[in-house]
Amino acid sequence: MLKNFFTTTYRHLWRNKLFTVLNLLGLSIGISAALVISLIVYYEFSFDTFQRDSDRIYRIVIDANFNGVEGHSVGVPAPLGNAIPNELTGIEQTVPVFQFQGDATIHVRIDGDNASKPLLFKKQKDVVFTNNDYFELLGYEWIGGEQSQALTQPFSVVLTKSRAQLYFPDLSPTAVIGKQLTYNDLTLTVSGVVGDLDKPTDFNGREFISVATIEASSLKENFMMDVWDDWMAYSQLYVKLSANQSAQTFQAQLNAFYQQHNTERGKDITLSLQPLHDIHFNRLYPNIGGRIAQKTTLYGLMAVAAFLLALGCINFINLTTAQASQRAKEIGVRKTMGSSKRQLIQQFLGETVVMTSIATLLSILSIPIILRLFSKFIPEGLTADFMFQPGYLLVLLLLVAVVSFLSGCYPALILSGFTPTSVLRNQVSGLTGQTRHAGVRKILTISQFAIAQFFILATLIVSQQISYSIDSDMGFDTGAVFKFDTPRDTAETKSRQLLHTVQSLPGVELASTGFYAPADRGVSFTTVSFHNGTEELKPTTQIRWGDEHYLDVYGIKLVAGRDISPGDATNELLVNEQFVKEIGFQRPEEALGKFLNWNGNAVPIVGIMKDFHHQSTRSSIMPLLFQKNNGSTFHVRLKPNRDGQSWSHAIAQIQKAYHGLYPDEDFNYQFVDEMIAQFYEHEQATASLLTWAMSLSILISCLGLLGLATYTINTRGKEIGIRKVLGATVGSIVQLLSKDFVKLVVIALVIASPIAWWAMNSWLADFAYRIDMEWWMFAGTGLVAMVTAALTVGSQAIRAALANPVDSLRDE
Repeated sequence: MLKNFFTTTYRHLWRNKLFTVLNLLGLSIGISAALVISLIVYYEFSFDTFQRDSDRIYRIVIDANFNGVEGHSVGVPAPLGNAIPNELTGIEQTVPVFQFQGDATIHVRIDGDNASKPLLFKKQKDVVFTNNDYFELLGYEWIGGEQSQALTQPFSVVLTKSRAQLYFPDLSPTAVIGKQLTYNDLTLTVSGVVGDLDKPTDFNGREFISVATIEASSLKENFMMDVWDDWMAYSQLYVKLSANQSAQTFQAQLNAFYQQHNTERGKDITLSLQPLHDIHFNRLYPNIGGRIAQKTTLYGLMAVAAFLLALGCINFINLTTAQASQRAKEIGVRKTMGSSKRQLIQQFLGETVVMTSIATLLSILSIPIILRLFSKFIPEGLTADFMFQPGYLLVLLLLVAVVSFLSGCYPALILSGFTPTSVLRNQVSGLTGQTRHAGVRKILTISQFAIAQFFILATLIVSQQISYSIDSDMGFDTGAVFKFDTPRDTAETKSRQLLHTVQSLPGVELASTGFYAPADRGVSFTTVSFHNGTEELKPTTQIRWGDEHYLDVYGIKLVAGRDISPGDATNELLVNEQFVKEIGFQRPEEALGKFLNWNGNAVPIVGIMKDFHHQSTRSSIMPLLFQKNNGSTFHVRLKPNRDGQSWSHAIAQIQKAYHGLYPDEDFNYQFVDEMIAQFYEHEQATASLLTWAMSLSILISCLGLLGLATYTINTRGKEIGIRKVLGATVGSIVQLLSKDFVKLVVIALVIASPIAWWAMNSWLADFAYRIDMEWWMFAGTGLVAMVTAALTVGSQAIRAALANPVDSLRDE
């Protein structure tokens, strides 16, 4: 019986090669997209799901509200980790995690024997300070050393197997125990080696220094181990609650305890418990150098996958039901010979399962290629091998079952429902384009093109908004300006020397030192107030600072007053136009000479800056003040690049001067316009994704339309022959055969337009400065879809119109 099934299936697929190829292509494209997207989604939702009792693991985070300004931080006061186990109840494990300050990297040196040169690894990442509970919390495999004692003593470090092999490639993991490493100026002894975590996790540590090292070294003051009113992202804390302890109860006693140690600012701060499963997705609490996945993006990806799968299924249904007449006699004979409706349904569903399985196999084979082609959209760490996770294999089986059922159910019911007497007398109703089943096919075709046109509209609107955001006037000059950082905590004389050298270079127009660029990824708020005679106004204010050349480097205009006076220090402030409005003045010049209460001093406003964007166009322009101050960030404006080489030459000269003063540091620079473009990385990724979804949806829709048009034209061959004999022109026949399909595209546009308008209007609402959706976007989308459909159908229509009518009328 099984042999008969496969023989019948093979003969049917081979006899109808064109429709077999079209069905396979449609299903393969849809399944490939679904597989890659489901792989990404499955991977993202797999983060930190392997820990035991993960529902009891939390990260302590801070939610602050200062004068109406909300802030969130993963950093907690450093002494909290030592205090919790001794002062609070309901805790099973307390795991502090500290990172080196700044960019969280460190220089690691391995001293050799007298004959060998020390081996230096610069800017090593993933180095943390923690305790022994860290390894138990995450379930590390212990390879060498004593787990219970590994991080109890100062100046000890545990390495992962990969780092041990990096530093000591000629030694086994156990032989590394007792070796010494120097981290900047700290000499540490390797006390243990653990296996690398091979599961998705946001715990990215690979070298683990004992927390006791901080207390026993000069790091204690830097990490502020005794300071309760300061918190930075380098100081994080994880806890595992006891089985009978509720998060709400522990959080209440945690905040009560914290306010005892920070009575001055504790009322403005709430310590919260962030569940482990929330860490990978919550943008309010990002890790240093970590990656936050957006659930809304993942859900959007799942919707795209569902749409593309639906298009493939619609193709299959359309083409299979359109071919029904070609299998009518086969069905009639089978029923006459005793086949039941159930057996026929099983036969046709089985054929669909075979087609879906072949398409899925082709898709699986293409996944490594797709992952390489779309590497910039693929999360770091995700490879094709992740497909073979037991959980994901179940996803694959479920996908084949769902697609087979959706694609094959309706055609199987239609094909198995023919009555043998009507079929064998050529009286089958419902087999041509004039029947009720043709109506179903039209509805499905409309659905296909509605989805395709939705993607066209979404792609167009997102691209227009991104172009508007990137090209819009930021309120300051970004061309030919780049910035770079010098090491913090270095002598100010070096910075001044470097600035003097940079300013004297022939390719440099102007240079300044300061902090952030006018618009930057980071935000920096300050507390400032103005008393208007009746009340104290405290606008939420951002701050920028730089030397006397900062405004000129960026071409920031003053609408009233003057720039801050040059000199080593001035007690003067500049504010922007929005600040003036917030403190109640209608005209900028009215605020000149007014005093602000800032850092406990009365400081005058001497100038009003023209408003400029300090973040992306998603955010409204906020009040901002500018103070004169030097900083570790250099801002350099280059002279016009006339010969194509002057910029690179000037940057090379600056790099040489930089390394002359900081020989052990890397020189990293970034042009400001490129940094601003990076504000919209997420939107650009969305646009690229939509472009691919649009292309695939159009391709799948056209494949289905091609097959449907081929079948329809073939069934009307004699009609076309008669029309040609009676004098119909090629043009009139092409118009006749194409107009019905173009009508379906127009109906699809009418359906897709309001849905796309609603969806994109919701997306644009996140932008404070946005484009307007205009009529030409919808008209252009309809035109593109109609031209595409006309070309797809027209190629077949022209072929039919040019055919010799004798060939189609010969058997009459």
